[in-house]
Amino acid sequence: MTAFTTGENVQPVERADATGMRAYADELRRTFMSLQDEGLDLLRNAKAVQVTERSKDGLITVTVNSRGELVRLDIDPRIYRHPDARALADTITDTVHRAGEKAQQKVVEVFEPLVPADQMRAYIEGDVEKMMDQLAGMMAGRTSGDL
Repeated sequence: MTAFTTGENVQPVERADATGMRAYADELRRTFMSLQDEGLDLLRNAKAVQVTERSKDGLITVTVNSRGELVRLDIDPRIYRHPDARALADTITDTVHRAGEKAQQKVVEVFEPLVPADQMRAYIEGDVEKMMDQLAGMMAGRTSGDL
């Protein structure tokens, strides 16, 4: 039997307990390494996200990346039959926004095995207040579903 010191108290620790703690620590280390590897795969998958969206009239097609940045814009030549620069700009903007929202949702889904959806959305949206509220809740022992 070995002794384990906590402050002024000396508590006996059985070898079996120490062996169990070592085994648990090894299991935690393996889990952490697995999550770290999985996290890198998820990051690669998230960066590869691209979403293509068509405008409601079907004349504009946009493709955005995982950040919602425009990577391709296709304009059907029929758009020039009724030239309206303001309507064209609004249609492009609306289509890019819808594609960006879908890309954001796909990124949230990619990370869902490791990060709760609400927490990931707050991070992507840059909602610092929401992230701090979630962190405070987790520190107080509430789960992400309670927040």
